[in-house]
Amino acid sequence: MTPQNYKNHARYYPFHHFIVTPLTLILLGWTIARTNFTTSESSAESLYQLLIALILALLPLLARIYALKLQNRMILNEMRIRYFHLTGKPFYDKENQLKLGQIISLRFASDEELLVLMEKSIEKGLSPKEIKLQIKNWKGDYRRV
Repeated sequence: MTPQNYKNHARYYPFHHFIVTPLTLILLGWTIARTNFTTSESSAESLYQLLIALILALLPLLARIYALKLQNRMILNEMRIRYFHLTGKPFYDKENQLKLGQIISLRFASDEELLVLMEKSIEKGLSPKEIKLQIKNWKGDYRRV
């Protein structure tokens, strides 16, 4: 497995990103193109099909949102444990000074650079991208959704 770094850390789940989502969007577009409002009967049928296609198009997005929210909670708990392990102190004070995106970005920092980079992120208000770019010893996350 290729070691993770800033340039290759984005993850794609092929079945979700390249099959299910595109197919549901194609179905939605096809349904929109086929809508027919010439008669009340065809209007009702078109609205029914449009509603089904819209629901189907939203389902993969909803599943992705659920997965990402759960993943973010897991990363937050991981960071709480890592911070306590490194300092012997609870993470809550630092957690309240950082945005979730910053915490998620700090997750990729090695233990050796985490605390320094965390302080720098708080002091300078570094963006998640800026944090990731400053990591020298990348701690890969190979189980991300």
